[in-house]
Amino acid sequence: MAATTVTAEEVDRFEALADQWWDPAGKFAPLHKFNPVRLAYIREKVIAHFALNEIAREPLEGLEFLDIGCGGGLVSEPMARLGATVTGIDPGARNIEAARIHAGQSGLEIDYLATTAEAVADSSKSFDVVLNLEVVEHVADVALYLRTASSLVKPGGLMVVATINRTARAFALAIVGAEYVLGWLPKGTHRFDKLVTPEELASNLRRNGMDVIERCGVTYSPLQDRWRRSRDLGVNYMLVATKPK
Repeated sequence: MAATTVTAEEVDRFEALADQWWDPAGKFAPLHKFNPVRLAYIREKVIAHFALNEIAREPLEGLEFLDIGCGGGLVSEPMARLGATVTGIDPGARNIEAARIHAGQSGLEIDYLATTAEAVADSSKSFDVVLNLEVVEHVADVALYLRTASSLVKPGGLMVVATINRTARAFALAIVGAEYVLGWLPKGTHRFDKLVTPEELASNLRRNGMDVIERCGVTYSPLQDRWRRSRDLGVNYMLVATKPK
């Protein structure tokens, strides 16, 4: 049996909320608010990297995407609408079922699989773009997970990572504030010791043959009630890496 970085505790936590993935006012409301900034970032970086036509109706047509930890499909669906061929994977069967139902209702063809990144890697498949969004902070073994995720990127391909930094400010805002004060997320969603710094993430990716080409912070504006890109990587951040041909 292949080694895995999945833990039952993390799977159970998100499966318990599977019926709320597409409710913008439910438990995943923070992801719905965060989604526009990360979707725009992914679209921009993929189009630039592959020199695609940004004004095309489906600019990502012809590219194969893997969305690791896809949950209910909040990112998989927009990528499919942009023309990408999308495979969404999640170890939670209830999450995958929710994703399949919503994709069917939306008229989208997405290959949703209740499986792990390690199992996909064992099949020797690889993808033009691997999306690694809000997953790193939930795995049991970061080094093994990033080695696996890197192996899933085709030569010349791209990986986009979004996660939370391990800083005192991130602890105060992303854990204490978001989970215990504001109640944006269920208590226990994040553990401080499992958070990964941009330096650790970049170092791990480089060891696995990836070149980090950009880092970008994401900050929340309470006055505007929206997320935006920033130079501040102190709490939430995104990172883009490519695999040389």
